[in-house]
Amino acid sequence: MSGGSLVIVGLGPGNPEQLTPQARHALARATDLVGYAPYVKRVEAGPEVVRHISDNREEISRARHALEMALSGRHVAVVSGGDAGVFGMASAVFEAVENGPAIWRTLPIQVIPGVSAVLAAAARLGAPLGGDFCVISLSDNLKPWPVVLERLRLAAQAGFVIALYNPRSHARPWQLGAAFEHLRQSMGGDEPVAFARAIGRPDEAVRLSTIAQANADWADMSTLVLIGCPATRLVSRPNGQEPWLYTARKVEAAH
Repeated sequence: MSGGSLVIVGLGPGNPEQLTPQARHALARATDLVGYAPYVKRVEAGPEVVRHISDNREEISRARHALEMALSGRHVAVVSGGDAGVFGMASAVFEAVENGPAIWRTLPIQVIPGVSAVLAAAARLGAPLGGDFCVISLSDNLKPWPVVLERLRLAAQAGFVIALYNPRSHARPWQLGAAFEHLRQSMGGDEPVAFARAIGRPDEAVRLSTIAQANADWADMSTLVLIGCPATRLVSRPNGQEPWLYTARKVEAAH
């Protein structure tokens, strides 16, 4: 064995208080940090720690580089925002292992969980994930757009609360609006929609609407869009306070 190791660490949504003690311990042991620039720069580490920054679409080459360094005896931390297993680097690392040299399978690899954006947003809003829910990425970089639309339709028809990751980018400014239009065909119109931006960070913002009125321009790539189901409720509060959002636990039988 090389004596090296690889950990895949979820950094949480951005608030340092939401970085878990387990993640802090793993990062403190690392000799090398690997990841997308905003995430690597978020990690506090001494000057002796080597930072390996790459573009957001270079996940597989990043994973291979990390595995090679671990094989050479380095203690490598591959970092992702939120939870590394939710649209993060964990799947890319194991994909690289599956398709790479057999010796990579001998490496000690550990995934450290993190607070995913959907959990941080839900906690900020109240309890919108109190019933069944699903998480869908609107990015079509790795799957066809018709597949995204079909999954949205089926989720809406099944009565799931839907959390949308990667709702908009400069390269994909139209997809969230198209997703809303598609969902309106399967929903009643008054289901709540929450735009939760940069939750836990100084510039966080929340905007509530309905699926009938939701505007894609209210979201960017720092926004988690959460679409309620018929069991999702708004609980009003006095003195102009933001209402709470929750999904009832009980589901009535379909007729």
